[in-house]
Amino acid sequence: MSSLQENVRNHRRRTGMSQEQLAEAAGLSVGAVRKVEQGGSARVETLHMLARALGTTTSSLFVTEAPEPVRENNGDSVKLMELRRALMPPIGLSEVVVEPEQATDLADLQRAIDETQSLYRADRYDSVAKRLPGILRAAEATVGVSEEGESRQRAVIVRACAFFLAGKYLTQVRRNDMAYHALSQGIRDARETGQTLLAATGVVGMGWLLLRQDRFDEVERLSSVTAAEVEPRMSDASPGQLAVWGELCQRVASAAMRNNRPDVAKEARRMVATAASALDVEHTDFRQHWGTFGPVTAELKAIEDLCLVGDARGVLRRADEGLVGSKALKRFGRPSAINWDRHRLDVARAHVTLGSHQDAMQELNTIRRTAPEWIKHQPMAGHIMSDILARRKRTLTQDMREMATHLGVSG
Repeated sequence: MSSLQENVRNHRRRTGMSQEQLAEAAGLSVGAVRKVEQGGSARVETLHMLARALGTTTSSLFVTEAPEPVRENNGDSVKLMELRRALMPPIGLSEVVVEPEQATDLADLQRAIDETQSLYRADRYDSVAKRLPGILRAAEATVGVSEEGESRQRAVIVRACAFFLAGKYLTQVRRNDMAYHALSQGIRDARETGQTLLAATGVVGMGWLLLRQDRFDEVERLSSVTAAEVEPRMSDASPGQLAVWGELCQRVASAAMRNNRPDVAKEARRMVATAASALDVEHTDFRQHWGTFGPVTAELKAIEDLCLVGDARGVLRRADEGLVGSKALKRFGRPSAINWDRHRLDVARAHVTLGSHQDAMQELNTIRRTAPEWIKHQPMAGHIMSDILARRKRTLTQDMREMATHLGVSG
């Protein structure tokens, strides 16, 4: 099995480039290239820049090696113990035993899921973590006591929604194995009951999870196949159908862009724009699709592509104009807070790239005021803060010190 350093070195030699030439083509320092070729670690963003300069996919540089030893996490694992127990109970030779008294009315259960979705969107992560175990146990018990037929089918559908909510939250807080289990179970439940669009919503979530694990090839393939299966007729498609299809195409584009497949990404972005244009507004209905989707969201993700290729000026040029300008937001509606904040992180990153540290801090502080929990779980925020600390020559301001502490970043 080739190592990362061998993969990069071999690709470089095939192109006939020196380390200096590769560094110039990738927009990196020679030291960064040497570090990788000498066995050092590298961010995925760095590998993406190298892959683009080498004319290969980012995935082709990845390797499988023994992981570093898992370090003590200061008791962090106990915080989600109840959720882990509810989501992943012990399994033996017989079926998992459920407590019938935990079963509840389906309407009440769906209402609890909807309320917890709202807490998630409001950055109330502690409340979500506390409510999810009860929701999952109630969903399991309700399916267990339901009679075969329509009653059980409706209970399984609601259980799928509970699994998807758990998967969304766990992906956001980067508990990847638990998130994968929840999303897989939800997709199976939706497929079992013939709810193709609901299952596709779960695939959107699965794509997001796999994207965060840098599994670009799989995200592109999974999302492409699913998008083809649920592609709607534009003449009579419902908002939910358009949104799910658009979200799947969005996953294709994001994966392809990160994997240095710009032609695939461009075509997928075209389909995203088609779905968004057909909606004509930002559409939010978490019972029908994964998140908020519409013209503004589509534009945010297109701007994200500019960030991925290092076009900082392009990001800033489009950041407050057109579909993401104030007039457009009034006309089309606002995207989800998470998508908007993710976009503003792209803006902050562009400011750092161009040396505007105070402008970057303004973006970070704005996000922190409205979504203090969300930003703590964003590696990009930590990278931005680390870059500010590394590049700033003057004494750090008070807000810089406070942000670094909040994000767990040391100078």
